Amino acid sequence: MKRLVVLVSGNGSNLQAILDACEQGRIDARVAAVFSNKASAFGLERARQAGIDAYALSAADYESREAFDRQLIARIDDYAPDLVVLAGYMRILSPAFVARYHDRLLNIHPSLLPKYPGLHTHRQAIANGDSEHGTSVHFVTDQLDGGPVILQAKVPVFSNDSEEDVIARVQQQEYAIYPLVISWFVDGRLVMRDNAAWLDGAKLPSNGYAGE
Repeated sequence: MKRLVVLVSGNGSNLQAILDACEQGRIDARVAAVFSNKASAFGLERARQAGIDAYALSAADYESREAFDRQLIARIDDYAPDLVVLAGYMRILSPAFVARYHDRLLNIHPSLLPKYPGLHTHRQAIANGDSEHGTSVHFVTDQLDGGPVILQAKVPVFSNDSEEDVIARVQQQEYAIYPLVISWFVDGRLVMRDNAAWLDGAKLPSNGYAGE
């Protein structure tokens, strides 16, 4: 069975969706370990409750981002993962980290990329009067939130929405599409080639296989 390593920084609700999908057989893999840059991340507790190895590494213990990532790589490689999954991991990755897991490193970002890379995406969508928002699963490259998009899900934004309303709506879509994309990769249907995402032998468009 293929092995996943998941990186989190916070609550770990996407991690929970992945764990549930593995348990239910929707992902033919197991989460071998979970790592966080924050010891207080509840995602670590979710992992421990599921009997999965869980570790926190503090950036304060390392002289540079590169030194931190070198140690993280070493710890991840102890589990020989087939896929490394970023699930709310809030650190910018060093080029060496991205290169180490090139073609097997996924992230989910709460916007319809390439719109709104970076932080506060829901707030920006509301402030700009967008009628729709969403989330994107993509392969990770050196460009922040700029790797090939695999799958997107859209949600409406209503005039009286709060940021919390939009977050909740987007997260429900994340819990559906992230496990699905992971299953595509695990089953050998999804690959990254020539800086593009390919599904079932077909090159996906720039906005991925867009799901409504």
